[in-house]
Amino acid sequence: MSYHEILNTILTHRKRIFKITFITTIILFLILFLVYPVTYESPATILPPEQENTGSLGSLLKGQDFSSLLTGGLSNANSQLYVEILKSRSAAEYVVKKHNLIEYFDSDNLQEAAEEISDRLNININKEGIITLSVSVKTSLFPKFIEDEDSIKKFSAELTNSFVEALDIINREKITSKAKKAREYIETELLKTRSTLDSVEVALMTFQERNKTVALPEQISAAIDAAAKIKSEIMQTEIEIGLMKSNLREDSRQLQLLNKKLEQLREQYNRMELGSQDYLLAFKEVPELGKELATLLREIKIQNEVYMLLQQEYYKEKIQENRDLPTVDVLDAAIPPLKKSAPKTVFSTITGGIFIFLAMSLFVVFGEMQKVKYLHKNEDKKN
Repeated sequence: MSYHEILNTILTHRKRIFKITFITTIILFLILFLVYPVTYESPATILPPEQENTGSLGSLLKGQDFSSLLTGGLSNANSQLYVEILKSRSAAEYVVKKHNLIEYFDSDNLQEAAEEISDRLNININKEGIITLSVSVKTSLFPKFIEDEDSIKKFSAELTNSFVEALDIINREKITSKAKKAREYIETELLKTRSTLDSVEVALMTFQERNKTVALPEQISAAIDAAAKIKSEIMQTEIEIGLMKSNLREDSRQLQLLNKKLEQLREQYNRMELGSQDYLLAFKEVPELGKELATLLREIKIQNEVYMLLQQEYYKEKIQENRDLPTVDVLDAAIPPLKKSAPKTVFSTITGGIFIFLAMSLFVVFGEMQKVKYLHKNEDKKN
């Protein structure tokens, strides 16, 4: 059958085709408008996590996520972490429990309801790292006659905001857990340093009571201060390594650099040890009593420096661990939507009408082709 014959067949039966297309399209429109379930989505927008400078003890001890060390601090990387938390079973279970969705979905258990709500969660992330999420909520059949659409709209917003709450809670627990771990580690070192400092102070008191006052050259006092500063840097580096070991592999570049730095600091400190050939020349002229006093004073100075450092970081961690501030920055909270997200009644009706027209045209053309074949077959039999 040629193109002109197909077109002529469609034009010949155009009334029949248009009549069936029109009636079917009207039926489709009525089904979509009156019968088909309506879907509502209420989007919420979340800003990407704020970036902090890394590489210092303060940023490591604040419970900051170490992913920025590995990814170069890209906002999209941390936003992707938010996305994975939102997709997690923990977030879904939080929403299910809060809204009693086991009964709503007629599910058998918590896990089944969590899977159902996860399937209805829609998440998008743009190149700036801004996250948009929404939860699809469907009505039952015949929504115009049965469902209260305002309550469905409100429910969709509540579910979306509950996912944001779940993200905030899980993320805060993660940060608090890191802060607690850092606080406990620092607390242990703080107790050790306090014990050492007490012992050295008692030893200095005993020495002064026994030997009265011994004067030290200014160069030795300066050397004591320098040694205390280097020792506090050693302690600071050791704390960084101790915290990073639980988050990074032994062969990671960050740990290797810190270990190298620690080795150099220890070599520098060892060269300043009493009696070392590289120590200040003036110290060699100090009597034995002066050496003993210098040792005690230096140790007290070192322990005081370390203790002050640890105490400062300890209280930072205590504040971080116990604070109750939102960690997720919400740009736009979800509100009840004004329009439905599905079905697109007009668009779907027009699209459906076009497909019905094409289907009817093909049906008519195919029917005519079958008739022509049948007639030719009968003519052949007669001949």
